[in-house]
Amino acid sequence: MKKALLFVLLVSFSAFYGFSQGTKYGVRAGLNISNMDFDPDATFNNQHRNGLMIGFFGEFGLSKSVALAPELQFSSEGSKAEAFRLDFIQLPALFKFRLSEKFHLGIGPQAGVKVYEHEDGVKNFVYSGVGGIEFKLSHTLFLDARYTYGFTNVMEDRMSLEAKNTNIQFGFGYKF
Repeated sequence: MKKALLFVLLVSFSAFYGFSQGTKYGVRAGLNISNMDFDPDATFNNQHRNGLMIGFFGEFGLSKSVALAPELQFSSEGSKAEAFRLDFIQLPALFKFRLSEKFHLGIGPQAGVKVYEHEDGVKNFVYSGVGGIEFKLSHTLFLDARYTYGFTNVMEDRMSLEAKNTNIQFGFGYKF
C-alpha cells in the first residue's frame, strides 16, 4: 500500500512539474463570420452574421511539440436573421501541435451555452469541433484563424427545422 501511494505521489509530482514548465495564460479577441446550415434549406434569406469574440485561455505544455489549450470565450454567432442571432459562452479545448517555431495547428472539441432568450426554439447547449492555425508574431503576440462546425442540431426537437452552426474566427492574442 505504501509503495502504491509513493508511486501515485511521484507520478502526480512529475505531471505537475511537467505541466508547470510550459504553462502560459492569455487573452484573445477577434471577428466571427458565422452562419447556420438548415435542413431542409431555409425558406428565408439565410445570410452570414459578423460578430465578435473575446476570451481567456491557458496553454499547458504536454511535451515540446504538443500543448493542451482550454479556453473560456464569449462568441456572437448564428445568422443575420434576428431570430437566429445566437450568443454563446464557449469552452473550446484545443490540442495544439507545433509545426515550426512560428506555426501551431490546433484541433479539439467545444461546448457552448446560449447566453440569453430561453424558450426561443434554440437549444441551450451545443457541441462543436474546432480546427485552426496560429502564427506567432513574437513570444507574447499571435494571430490565429479557426473554423468551427456544429455537431449538434441547435434547434429544439419540437421545431420542424434542423440547423448546425458554422463559424470562422480571425483572432489576435496576447500570452502572459
